[in-house]
Amino acid sequence: MTDTTPSQGVARYVEAAKQAAKRHALAMAAMRSCRFDTIAVHGLYTAEEALNFNQGAIIEPIYMSSSQAYRDSDEMEAALSYQIPTWCYSRIANPSIYYLEAVLALLEGYGMDGEASCCATSSGMAAIASATDPFLAVDPAAPHKPLNFVATCQVYGGTFQQFAVRKAVERGVECRWVVDSTNLADWESRIDANTRFLYGELPSNPGQAFFDLARVAEIAHAHGLPLIVDSTVATPALLRPLCHGADIVVQSVTKTLTSSGFGIAGAVVAREGITSRVGSDEMKADFAMYLKTLPNRDHGQNLSPMQAVLSLNDIRTLRSKVDLQSQSTMAVARFLAGQEKIERVDYLGLPSHPLHELATRYLFLVDAEHDARYGAPTNRYGHLMSFRVRGGAAAARRMFDALRRIWRATDLGRIKSVATIPAISTHQQQGEEGRRMADIPPNMVRLCVGAEHPDDIIVDLEQALAAIDGAVRVAVPASFSVGGASSARLAGGATPEPEKPEERPAELVRG
Repeated sequence: MTDTTPSQGVARYVEAAKQAAKRHALAMAAMRSCRFDTIAVHGLYTAEEALNFNQGAIIEPIYMSSSQAYRDSDEMEAALSYQIPTWCYSRIANPSIYYLEAVLALLEGYGMDGEASCCATSSGMAAIASATDPFLAVDPAAPHKPLNFVATCQVYGGTFQQFAVRKAVERGVECRWVVDSTNLADWESRIDANTRFLYGELPSNPGQAFFDLARVAEIAHAHGLPLIVDSTVATPALLRPLCHGADIVVQSVTKTLTSSGFGIAGAVVAREGITSRVGSDEMKADFAMYLKTLPNRDHGQNLSPMQAVLSLNDIRTLRSKVDLQSQSTMAVARFLAGQEKIERVDYLGLPSHPLHELATRYLFLVDAEHDARYGAPTNRYGHLMSFRVRGGAAAARRMFDALRRIWRATDLGRIKSVATIPAISTHQQQGEEGRRMADIPPNMVRLCVGAEHPDDIIVDLEQALAAIDGAVRVAVPASFSVGGASSARLAGGATPEPEKPEERPAELVRG
């Protein structure tokens, strides 16, 4: 029989860990008393942490190490049995990643009764898989029992594919789509004894779908199910689903949170004590920590420490950036709404949007009432919008090809404005039927407004709309870049024609 009593040496480390846990709890409580901006800037990285453990570095260090050394066998035993704080191995955890996770947990839980924790992942798609897969585990007592989950069909194209193909086709788990997420009866009608969770994205990418978050959470909990929400577009600066009853939030940290575009990251943030019909008590008590120490430890969906700190640096100014981008997007949406060549504008901030009133109940700039510029709760609706070009797909593509200032890319949340045509990019693989169900027509353009002055974005859109009926100027490679790099055209030794000062260089006019 094995003696499970810890040795005196292990017990000493465990006792020290208990004291550390008390200090950690005090630090968390102190930070929760701060405003959102202060949390975003500091997180749990204090002067005490810096001086005692990080050579006094005032910015969170990047721990570019694969693993952690231990003082002796007792500390190693205590650490690898999860009895004391440890990071052990960077596939499981890392100090730099802990700093990011602490900030995200505090921001998503800002204003919530109770506590939240976070598990960072390598991407937003990894976060979605991490948040959903534990609920789809086969019941050993009934291995052939069918499983299903309920989700809104207005989701990012990658999410649609993960649910419709990776889970439904490849694993036989039924995804029951809710077409009109505002129809609460539709949500409830799709739930049965084999349903494992409810899932929604709001505001949705790209169509700006929205639903009554608190009511859907009530429906989920009445059936003993967790509600999982993708809040990537809003970020905690505008919406914190945990405060409205959601159990788990997923973030593509790649997007607005890492507005610089420096890398890929994701996160799962969960309240402590989630609702679920399945899973261990340990999983329900602290879902994010359960993910980190068990499933994600084994699946390896880890984030790099370099990326953790890059994302941290962008998050420090999250509220002010989202405020700026939201105001600029409103100006751009108003401009587009008045253009004859635009068939329809989808932006929740426009009073004409059918879901404007519902969104206005949920989307607020955090701490606006404590901001001298506002002094009261203030609605903001984010940086993402979409619009439909009159004249169909061909007109949309001509307008899209004519953009000069706005970048053509499958990206969002950037500090620079970015546009794409979802039907041929982000939502291409879900097929025509899937796009029809989600209301993503071929003439829809998704626009994410950055931090430029909105006047300059409007000028670009204005000339692009004019190009629908006229000539389109398409950029071609120049001889040298702004940064000084020569074009591949010069590799053969050819001497380029000198550019005339009065002409726009490096452009081709296409009729």
